[in-house]
Amino acid sequence: MRSWPASEVPSLSDAGLPAATRPLSLHDTGTGTTRPTSPGETARLYVCGITPYDATHLGHASTYLAFDLVNRVWRDLGHRVHYVQNATDVDDPLLERARQTGEDWRELADREIQLFRDDMTALRVLPPDRYVGAVESIPLIIEMIEKLRGRDAAYEVAGDVYFPIASDPTFGQVSRLTREQMAPLFAERGGDPDRPGKHDPLDALLWMARRPGEPGWDSPFGEGRPGWHVECSAISIEYLGMAFDVEGGGSDLAFPHHEMGASHAQVATGERPHARAYVHAGMVGLDGEKMSKSRGNLVFVSRLRESGADPMAIRTALLAHHYRSDWEWTPDALDEAAARLGRWRAAAARPSGPPAAPLAAAVRAGLADDLDTPAALAAVDAWASADGGDEAAPAQAAAIVDALLGVVL
Repeated sequence: MRSWPASEVPSLSDAGLPAATRPLSLHDTGTGTTRPTSPGETARLYVCGITPYDATHLGHASTYLAFDLVNRVWRDLGHRVHYVQNATDVDDPLLERARQTGEDWRELADREIQLFRDDMTALRVLPPDRYVGAVESIPLIIEMIEKLRGRDAAYEVAGDVYFPIASDPTFGQVSRLTREQMAPLFAERGGDPDRPGKHDPLDALLWMARRPGEPGWDSPFGEGRPGWHVECSAISIEYLGMAFDVEGGGSDLAFPHHEMGASHAQVATGERPHARAYVHAGMVGLDGEKMSKSRGNLVFVSRLRESGADPMAIRTALLAHHYRSDWEWTPDALDEAAARLGRWRAAAARPSGPPAAPLAAAVRAGLADDLDTPAALAAVDAWASADGGDEAAPAQAAAIVDALLGVVL
């Protein structure tokens, strides 16, 4: 699957600024701690992508901006970043929307994926090296299910294939939830705990036998299509291997998606961990509810852009909140971000300004501390409101804001 174009990232060393030295610390859901990441020469990042039936709302954008910052901070530290993202281009919600609208599910997916690409390009989110669809990955998924079957970690219920969570003695270590906490979330987030014939209510679907009127692909276990969680397991292992540095997504993916995906991968390979850290972004709300497709309370990036909103103001508005916090979008947020961006641009257009090296240090320190973007943005505010006679500073400050925060002044 085609990714989207990459925006140029300025080199701060070429701009005459000191090199970054402080490692990036991130909050790992699996341990409940914030700790330094320690990638090798190449940092490996997997972020779960969209199900393309209604993209891209501000909750999506906030999540992908968070991991764009991870990418940028690692690059600033001198790492090459190997970034993989999937797109779930066949799944129940997509097929349901296609039935409702009378549109071919493939055309719906293609259109929404292109809209997502356009939004990510406008927001200057650095593209993944591999942008991989579920449909194109079906051979990989079948191979993984075969490995699970070979380890007695798959069973059938009326033609569907399930993963028994009992096959993974470490199940629960990603989300750190109790069974009592898992049960309602599993039902709410695509699971089928009440299906008769399952060994355990929490067992996850690996392969769904073809239903009438739905697409299907040949496999050793019958014609059908993949379950959701195994998709990301197969794609991440194929392109990143095991024990990659960070798996990311919204906080609603910690369970069941990341929990199940880790178990699938670890049981299939006999290795662990699947990822060295599981990092989750908070939820964006509107009118007192989590912004979600099922509720229909969505603010779309594309519609904000169509209304004339500067994509850099949208980006700045999202960066004003810490990525792990749950927060509520209001129309005032965009106005405030546009005003802030205007102040930054005016300061960057001055003939001189305060020295930029302290600004670089402050922005880097904020981002290194679990992506503390409010602190980083406050540092830019302080620089923009101060006076100084350094003629190189305005261009250097613009490079800092571009390279580290992804905002063009």
